[in-house]
Amino acid sequence: MRTFELIAPCHFGLEAVLKKEILDLGYEISRVEDGRVTFIGDAEAVCRANIGLRTAERVLLKVGSFQALTFEELFDGTKALPWEDYIPKDGRFWVTKATSIKSRLFSPSDIQSLVKKAIVDRLRDIYHVQWFEESGQAYPIRIFLMKDLVTVTLDTSGDSLHKRGYRKLSGKAPITETLAAALILLTPWRGDRILVDPFCGSGTFPIEAAMMAAGIAPGLHRDFVSRGWSGLIPAAEWEYAYEEAREAVRPDVETDIQGYDIDGGIIRCARENAKLAGVDHLIHFQQRDVAALSHPKKYGFIITNPPYGERLEDKESLPALYRTMGQQFAKLDCWSEYVITAYEEAETYIGRRADKNRKIYNGMMKTYFYQFLGPKPPRRERSGS
Repeated sequence: MRTFELIAPCHFGLEAVLKKEILDLGYEISRVEDGRVTFIGDAEAVCRANIGLRTAERVLLKVGSFQALTFEELFDGTKALPWEDYIPKDGRFWVTKATSIKSRLFSPSDIQSLVKKAIVDRLRDIYHVQWFEESGQAYPIRIFLMKDLVTVTLDTSGDSLHKRGYRKLSGKAPITETLAAALILLTPWRGDRILVDPFCGSGTFPIEAAMMAAGIAPGLHRDFVSRGWSGLIPAAEWEYAYEEAREAVRPDVETDIQGYDIDGGIIRCARENAKLAGVDHLIHFQQRDVAALSHPKKYGFIITNPPYGERLEDKESLPALYRTMGQQFAKLDCWSEYVITAYEEAETYIGRRADKNRKIYNGMMKTYFYQFLGPKPPRRERSGS
């Protein structure tokens, strides 16, 4: 079967997590760069990666790459690519995004317009038509320029992979599903361990954790734009990938996952989102202030995204909030705490220096993933928990 070079973008700083996911799916990694992992796979890989990757933002199929210092070179390089191997005569195609970093060509709108024109010129010659109806399946195109190297891709995902389909409602400054999943995977937490998010908001951390525990693939209940690309990806490959994902679900799993928030309205949103994700029975949501954080058992995990103080008036309350969080965490016996925040005084007010600290970009915002590590449970308790 034909193989492709596939590119999976991710949050900056989380490339190693995505690389492990791809390796676990059984595919060969060809390159790891800032914010993306490239791997080799066939049509089946496109389906399985879209359905199964928890930390990728999308799955891109590389059409080609070339150097371009001028718009003429960009046009000629794009036109030289074998677009007829990907886009049929009735295909609907457009350049959905162009990104340029440290390159002489830097205007996204000009790049998008020129690339579209170059593709039209080639396909006009191939299909012997002067005008394209574009009445068929969608083929969104993404272009990346890095130090004058142009990488041309087809977006096989469509909507970003963080859109699992369950988060219809959200609160202020929600963390994305892909970032939440990646942060959970950075911890030793597993489905048979306790997990509490005291600032759960719309429930993303608890829901992503519950989906992992139940073996629910993140893309199991959504569609992808490339499902209509029958010339590239046979329908049978999609059917196989979805069936594989359905068979991996563990409906009878038991968990101890809890989400708290001071806002009763947002807790109702979290419950509804969990229901849409099919994991509402695995999570206990409760309206509760962080000052009431407690748990009778040992060796649990806190994984949370507390307020950053984006607004000036909110910053004034942060010291007290983080101090309270630290005080309540100190009362939990043998627990581990993982906190993502942009608040640079977090350690000061939590009252403890983190054992590990990882810089992660949440969009364009620089954040820190503070990791306060507790002891491992005795092996007997781990196997019997």
